Amino acid sequence: MKDFESYLSPGFYTDSDHPAVIDYVNKKTIGLESIEDKIVALYKAVRDDFRYYPYHLILKPAALKASHLLTKDYGYCVEKSNLFAACMRVLSIPSKLCFANVRNHLATERVEAYLKTDLMVFHGYVEIYLNEKWLKVTPVFDTLICERLGVAVLDFDGENDSIFQESDKSGNPFMHYVHYYGSFSDLPFDLFVSELKKHYPHLFEKKIHTEKIIIDF
Repeated sequence: MKDFESYLSPGFYTDSDHPAVIDYVNKKTIGLESIEDKIVALYKAVRDDFRYYPYHLILKPAALKASHLLTKDYGYCVEKSNLFAACMRVLSIPSKLCFANVRNHLATERVEAYLKTDLMVFHGYVEIYLNEKWLKVTPVFDTLICERLGVAVLDFDGENDSIFQESDKSGNPFMHYVHYYGSFSDLPFDLFVSELKKHYPHLFEKKIHTEKIIIDF
């Protein structure tokens, strides 16, 4: 595991040593024996305990820690992926934070109107090292939002990639990846913010405080 040291250690954002994160892992895996069962249980917990809500982005370091998500009941992809990565490290499972730009063919009018595009910038997911291979895992879109958008819930079986839904239940395109930023041992805060500013400059002309999207920085 020497080569994976940075993917096993706590980070400033991926704070797997925080008592609240450790407690969350213990509570969600109680009674489970196999590491695979624990990982799947945590995947489902992070996916569904926090509703996917991309309309409130607090771009402040303290608010982007994995432990901070545990103070809320909602989060977006970066927050939820970061918490899952931290949970994996509590279990001594190497985890990477991965980011990509995603073309969302079923983006709601609400999202497109404010982002002025269907491009989701810096979408977060996780890679974990299990049974001698890296697996892509996306514990982001909760069951309720998948049902509302008409797409199958994205499950993870502990053996195969769980990266995204390619189509909705009718076979229409749902999303695909158009740019990959790479993998990181901790959240690359400066890159994250700079990419948001690059692709969504209108959101940074002033602080956005509406009933639809809030960006604090």
